[in-house]
Amino acid sequence: MFKKPTTAINPPTTPLERVTSVLGPGINWNGNLTGSGGVRIEGTFEGKILLRGLLVVGETGRITCENVVANTVIVAGAVKGNITAEKLEIRSTGRVWGDVVVVSFSTEEGAFLRGQIRMEEKIDLAQFGLEDQVPSASGQTQENVVPPLEETKTE
Repeated sequence: MFKKPTTAINPPTTPLERVTSVLGPGINWNGNLTGSGGVRIEGTFEGKILLRGLLVVGETGRITCENVVANTVIVAGAVKGNITAEKLEIRSTGRVWGDVVVVSFSTEEGAFLRGQIRMEEKIDLAQFGLEDQVPSASGQTQENVVPPLEETKTE
């Protein structure tokens, strides 16, 4: 008698905005950070950041990168390097030394930015090597790429 309405399931077009990994205070990391998910940095990071998702630089976080690329970047600590993001928020304790390319930009009173801001209508993160993510049946995301073919032996 009562039927649930059926709706088509569309994959989300924006990544989830939550932190799934933390680089804690007192940790010094030198290397590359790539992939998808939310990352909070409270320690010191030097290297390359290409992230499909949320990047939070906490008050004790210090980042030195040529270019930070992520969907959303929230800075409450210090970033030395350029930032490319769909959304950038610099909190009152945040400090950024570098140029910024964003779709959406906000700051709190007391925030610091030494660099230029360029606002775009859309930012294509794929140009930086970030592939689109599609949700799997388990709800986790995975890269939208074709898996390699398995080799078959002939006798």
